[in-house]
Amino acid sequence: MYGAGQNVIKRLFPDATLLHCVHNPSFGGTAPEPIERNLAEFETLIKKAKNIDMGLATDGDADRIGLYNGKAQFIDSHHIILLLINYLVTYKKMSGKVCVAFSVTDKVGKLAARYNLPFEVVKVGFKYVCGVMISEDTLLGGEESGGIAIKGHIPERDGIWIGLTILEYMARTGKTLDELTKEVLKITGKFVYKRIDLHITEGLKQAVLANCKQGKYTSFGSFKVQKVNDLDGYKFYFSEDEWLMIRASGTEPVLRLYAEASSDSNADAILAAVSKVINKP
Repeated sequence: MYGAGQNVIKRLFPDATLLHCVHNPSFGGTAPEPIERNLAEFETLIKKAKNIDMGLATDGDADRIGLYNGKAQFIDSHHIILLLINYLVTYKKMSGKVCVAFSVTDKVGKLAARYNLPFEVVKVGFKYVCGVMISEDTLLGGEESGGIAIKGHIPERDGIWIGLTILEYMARTGKTLDELTKEVLKITGKFVYKRIDLHITEGLKQAVLANCKQGKYTSFGSFKVQKVNDLDGYKFYFSEDEWLMIRASGTEPVLRLYAEASSDSNADAILAAVSKVINKP
């Protein structure tokens, strides 16, 4: 995304198809965050090429990863984390604690349990993950925004290293990203993860947070709250596999809503129901 990582792949793989590998301090007018809504041009390139098996995007300082399969479908960081754990354990015979931020899918804990790996959830912010990585034997540390670190490298995010590890996984197995994803989802179960940001007034933001703290939200439309976790923000569980997280920006009048569900439609329905409740006068 016009950033610091632009020449690495060029040097490692001279024949790779490259995009935005020029200096541009304004990042082409797009926020250099490697998430789906900022990578439309990259997605189009993959679709048109028809011979690309994997697309790797890195942000401005190359510590975060964006990933696409050969069908030009975005693969979020939750699925990348699952792929990495599956590879490191089953093929590289590695072990260690798995540490993820509070906003990451609970499926990671399920996979860690399957492989008898210690598992810890920490507050949002990679500094909390890094704290665990430098003090304990840690296999992987990850966060929802695309920042991931793995054992054998530095205890810090590195989008290029993670991308190369995924490429190694594909080369070693001879399988596509879709095939590798299906393998790990057989263990964890399929899921969809979505996030939206609600730009509201500071007054409404504080009112919602107060309601969360006081336990006033027992349902959002037809979604009944079964339990709540308030480690960092508020995670409302509707079932074992479906939840909604509310977390406020510390600097702006913004509420971030994260939803996990078994389908796109359910994730959209959860976000819509919660948005409706929050925006009530």
